Amino acid sequence: MNLLSLLVAVGVAAPAEGKPEAHEKHADIAYRTDKDADKERHVLDVYTPKGKKDFPTVLFVHGGSWKSGNKNLYEVLGKSLAADGIGCVICNYRLSPKVQHPAHIEDVAKAFAWTRDNIGKYGGKKDQLFLCGHSAGGHLVSLLATDPQYLKAERCSAADIRGVASLSGVYKILHTERVFEVPFGKDEKVCTLASPLAHATGKCPPFFIAYADADFPLLDKMAEDMGAALKKAGSPFELMKCKDRDHYTIIVQFVSNADPLNKSFREFVQKNSK
Repeated sequence: MNLLSLLVAVGVAAPAEGKPEAHEKHADIAYRTDKDADKERHVLDVYTPKGKKDFPTVLFVHGGSWKSGNKNLYEVLGKSLAADGIGCVICNYRLSPKVQHPAHIEDVAKAFAWTRDNIGKYGGKKDQLFLCGHSAGGHLVSLLATDPQYLKAERCSAADIRGVASLSGVYKILHTERVFEVPFGKDEKVCTLASPLAHATGKCPPFFIAYADADFPLLDKMAEDMGAALKKAGSPFELMKCKDRDHYTIIVQFVSNADPLNKSFREFVQKNSK
């Protein structure tokens, strides 16, 4: 069963019923508006705690092997975080095979810049911004925080990021693996430079790295290697192995406040918002 089927099966893609709304949603906002902007992929949704101001905000980036996925699948995630007092911006980005790296990360950088420049209009604090991503999204938020060129192009920097949460993320792009061929190509140098592990050598924002005990092959080792690299560089990090989870259920269960990963993530945001 794929992620979309699981999300639908557990009702993640549908709004919760029987509970008063504790959030406000602002949908389909364009974060890129030039003549070449993609009207479906260069858009984002903003979820904010109802009646609150000066809250931290998370930019969430979906997974899908850089080839699929949509912000609309994660409505309940946005609502759940907003109900807990954390703003949530969920963005789309262009997908392969229509585009190839670095288009995906360039889009996420633009979405982050939009969030920094505009979240104040919705009540959030621009100096309390976090990144969170699942799978390919975990790769993208990790690369954004470790390779400065993409934020620099948008007149931002890693200093604008209070923390990064990567759930079942990818930290090393292997030019020999077929799953990476369409989004990244076969050039070894390009793939190496697209790897967060290659850039986790200097001071980075605090990282929260999580992976499932039944995750895809190599992702557990990648997560542990990323943690080791951050430790060597003197950057703060937390590493969490989620029990009884796989690559899909780690994000499906994440929307529940009772989920240990959700709780640890909210604690990570609260700790680094101070």
